[in-house]
Amino acid sequence: MDLFRRRPRGLYFEEFETGQSIITAARTITESDVVSFAGLTGDFNQIHTDAEFSQNSPFGQRVAHGLLVLSISMGLVVQTGVMEGTVLAFREIQEWKFSKPVFLGDTLHVELIVVEIKEIPRLSGGSVLIEAKVINQHAEIVNKGKWNALLASRPKTN
Repeated sequence: MDLFRRRPRGLYFEEFETGQSIITAARTITESDVVSFAGLTGDFNQIHTDAEFSQNSPFGQRVAHGLLVLSISMGLVVQTGVMEGTVLAFREIQEWKFSKPVFLGDTLHVELIVVEIKEIPRLSGGSVLIEAKVINQHAEIVNKGKWNALLASRPKTN
């Protein structure tokens, strides 16, 4: 078998259905995550990196960067394998809301629901609009919004 021609693990565009639900594994936000993200982005805002400063903030402790949480949530989705080898691109993030703070030590997972599918023949695939909810260990929604992903169509058989 040709290794480059085997079926990808991810779902093809045609395999997504409106209402389909996907739940990811969970992951704990660590101090290393926050420090690494601050170093990568240059965002050393004290609310994220200074424990003493953060004690006097409205949150009483350090909070993870909102974009770090968004990035980790996308990683959790990728780890499910649902789009592995079939995603062409993430086209758009819509209406993203940082609903609650995420603290170091919080454990998050993502719940997805497919809300719309639209074929795009010129791309040999289609658009899948996904509602995403990032949920902490207390069953609270901490981030939510919609992602638009482009997925490849199933290859035509000869």
